Amino acid sequence: MNTTNNPGLTGWAKALRTQMTKEERRLWYDYLKGLPVTVNRQKVIGPYIADFYCAKAKVVIEIDGSQHYEDGAMEADAERDAYFRGLGMRVLRYSNREVHQNFSGVCEAIGRLVLAVGDGDGSSDGNMGNTSSDG
Repeated sequence: MNTTNNPGLTGWAKALRTQMTKEERRLWYDYLKGLPVTVNRQKVIGPYIADFYCAKAKVVIEIDGSQHYEDGAMEADAERDAYFRGLGMRVLRYSNREVHQNFSGVCEAIGRLVLAVGDGDGSSDGNMGNTSSDG
């Protein structure tokens, strides 16, 4: 049985795909969609919906707006990240500001991790995502 599937969230995830933020749209259309590995948008994983997910590399990519830095949100994100890591996934987290100010750097970091699965070693230093608190 697939323990990461949650049919109750499927409709919401589908709706979110049509309501992506400006930063999510930019990352999707200008970079992730063109990668030689499959990346899913608004992917249901257990009780959560990840902004982006690459199953081959087992990488979750989250783009955080200012609401992620409000009371309780950082703790909720930490719990969410722990859930994903418990499934053997890596989590990359970037703020909207990072996507705006350092788009090429964000893409380069994501690419190093998700494309490493194609080179046979899959190694990574585990420090690709930035967890800065500027939204």
